[in-house]
Amino acid sequence: MFRNLSERETTRLATVITRVQFITTAVITILLAIIVVLSTVHLGYLIAQEMWRRPRFLIPVQGLLEIFGYFLLVLIGVELLETLKMYLKRDTIQLRVVIEVALIAMARKVITEEVDAVSSLTLFAIAALILALAIALYFERQARETKDV
Repeated sequence: MFRNLSERETTRLATVITRVQFITTAVITILLAIIVVLSTVHLGYLIAQEMWRRPRFLIPVQGLLEIFGYFLLVLIGVELLETLKMYLKRDTIQLRVVIEVALIAMARKVITEEVDAVSSLTLFAIAALILALAIALYFERQARETKDV
């Protein structure tokens, strides 16, 4: 289909695709920023709500787990914003940020997971995934430090 296009038409098509890609990424970034701000406000509301329940200023463990899980969810949104910002600036996605988002997501899973309700095989798989992500992050940092030297 595109083989019959001239070089000028191919260049024009590539420019249109690049603009659409940039606009789409910018819109997604704006929408994600709105979600992160609203989620942060909601997190503040959850904390205030838990603190005002009786007994006041003592948050039960279940409430803490819910708050920590939601906190990590907001943090994942912030890291995704960072990824999109880097993509808009450099037109590349940084591997380090993606691995960090995955590690935060796994930390959230570990914190919010009911250990009694999950099979031991699932817990082993989660542990293996966290280990694999940690190793990937270690090698990514080593490669970056080698490149910087």
